[in-house]
Amino acid sequence: MSAASLSVDNVSWAPRRRAPLLLHKTTFDLEAGQVLGVVGPNGAGKTTLLRMIYGYNQPQTGEVRIDGVSLRALGMKEAARKVAAVLQEQPTDFALTAREIVALGRVPHRRGFATPGKHDTQIIEDALERMDLRGFADRSLSTLSGGERQRVMVARALAQEPQILVLDEPTNHLDIRHQLEVLHLICDLDLTIVTSLHDLNLAVDLCDRVLLLQDGYPRGFGPPADVLQDDLISDTFLVRAQHEQLSLSRKQHLTFHLPTHFN
Repeated sequence: MSAASLSVDNVSWAPRRRAPLLLHKTTFDLEAGQVLGVVGPNGAGKTTLLRMIYGYNQPQTGEVRIDGVSLRALGMKEAARKVAAVLQEQPTDFALTAREIVALGRVPHRRGFATPGKHDTQIIEDALERMDLRGFADRSLSTLSGGERQRVMVARALAQEPQILVLDEPTNHLDIRHQLEVLHLICDLDLTIVTSLHDLNLAVDLCDRVLLLQDGYPRGFGPPADVLQDDLISDTFLVRAQHEQLSLSRKQHLTFHLPTHFN
């Protein structure tokens, strides 16, 4: 399965028709294979946007299109073959094993009540291997730590073989080693990826494009170096942001300080 282009055209969303918008009209385009980092303070609308991209919420206005086709026009199974999501909210009460959870990623590819075949089994095992889950594969999900459950959910999404992968804070609950593994995975996958991130330096390192949100409004979209300017970051996050050059690597690194009146 190859990566797909993603077009978000004037989408907005509110929980009810006359309720205040949680996301105001937002537009951007991603080429197939690009990585988008969605950044902004808490309550900026990041998760709201992601939910529309993976089809959980329908936009109040506008359209989400995959390779030019509206997500609304796709059936549930077809949409699930194109977009997979890894969410912050993790189930804790499933009686299923890790392997059985990962196997759920194959459901959109089955016909009727067909059972998994050899091809499905191989994809499931490859996903478990890639996320370092072989030792946990036969354990109940409820017995796993938060980080282990997060890796199971990433493996399930990989088993889904999507064209677009949506990740809501993908490194939450992970220790340093597995954070690095997930981040390397993001870089290596031949997918279009949309991920919300709190770490702006991570967004600079990982992402081809950045979308900056504040209070439900888009503040900027484009290459990280163009969007994540000191003044705009300072205004959006209510901090003093400054780019500093790391002496050894000569890379630019963002540092943050409280405004003077907090000191």
